[in-house]
Amino acid sequence: MKGKKYIVIGALALLLLLSKRVKAETIIKEFEGEYLDAYLDPVGIPTIGYGTTRNPDTGKKIKLGDKIDKATALRWLRLDTEKVRESVKKMVKVPINARQLDALTSFVYNVGPTAFADSTMLKLLNNKTDKRIVANQFDRWVYAKRVKLPGLVRRRKLEKELFLS
Repeated sequence: MKGKKYIVIGALALLLLLSKRVKAETIIKEFEGEYLDAYLDPVGIPTIGYGTTRNPDTGKKIKLGDKIDKATALRWLRLDTEKVRESVKKMVKVPINARQLDALTSFVYNVGPTAFADSTMLKLLNNKTDKRIVANQFDRWVYAKRVKLPGLVRRRKLEKELFLS
């Protein structure tokens, strides 16, 4: 069963790259998954919806026992994605294209704006380093609590390919 899921994710990733425009939201939805009941993510943070850790309506942290419906999960995803996109735009001081913005938005949605702000990736990007060198930084962000996660490897590969496309 696991093998089939990876094939489906790989095929989806290829279709996304071949399509005219990959949106960060599509990547986030695929890799975060939809959870209507709060759960602990791989690093132990209470999470709900599509990777939401803080209720966008109240500002309160998600806690185990919280529940939402599909419409709320999608609305929160869109609110969070737009917030992250604006954060990326403020931190990146050089021109980037729409695909690079989407790749970075998906990346920052996952790692958080504070981690991105302090990252070598952002420093290289803002120093106008060759985009292939910048893109290699995606490969470093595949660990959670020092454990290499296959899902993060696949996500970073897709984000990297999108960034370079």
